[in-house]
Amino acid sequence: MFQHVFAEMNDMLDEIIKSYPSAEGLNKQELLQKWNLLKRMSDGMLDEWLMFEEKMSQVREREMDKPASLEPEQEAVTALPELHLECFSRGQGYFKLQMYPQAIMQFSRVVTDHPESALTRFYLALAYLNLEQMAEAGTHLQQIMYLQGSPRLKGLVCNALGCIQAKLANPEAACSLFAQALQYDPTLTEPLYNMEACRLNRGKLQYANQLTTLH
Repeated sequence: MFQHVFAEMNDMLDEIIKSYPSAEGLNKQELLQKWNLLKRMSDGMLDEWLMFEEKMSQVREREMDKPASLEPEQEAVTALPELHLECFSRGQGYFKLQMYPQAIMQFSRVVTDHPESALTRFYLALAYLNLEQMAEAGTHLQQIMYLQGSPRLKGLVCNALGCIQAKLANPEAACSLFAQALQYDPTLTEPLYNMEACRLNRGKLQYANQLTTLH
């Protein structure tokens, strides 16, 4: 799943190494932005990997003599075959690199074959949202609410719908959706932040920071 992510990151880094020494002006600023993006991604991946390894270690210590206890998790993974598709992996890679048009192309292919995939539609909606294409984002988000999905996913969908309303200058509707998001999952922090941003009429809306915890 991560091969395409690292392939795109390496391509971007190769471009920086090759072009930065002779870059000037706007081109140099764009390369610096790409470098900062790669550094944030690298640091984030390292933190996530360390946390993952810590959890794996705890599981090995407690459950190594009880392999049957892991079966429900294994069944949950096989219940989402689209997560193993090359298009899904490519879409994730493009999404993490903020290459949203390319991500949309890949996730759209997945949705064509798996229209019931709530997670893929959520990625697709966020890609559209990052491109300020509200109608397309809203369509996919509304469809997710009719699909099977975890309370956390439904909460993040309501949060994203609230962000759309906030961008459309409908703060009351936005705050109502943020409150609904917290009803689905009280542990979400993004809706709380966004409610405060709406109240103060300032700050950047958050709608993808907790995406990595979905699956």
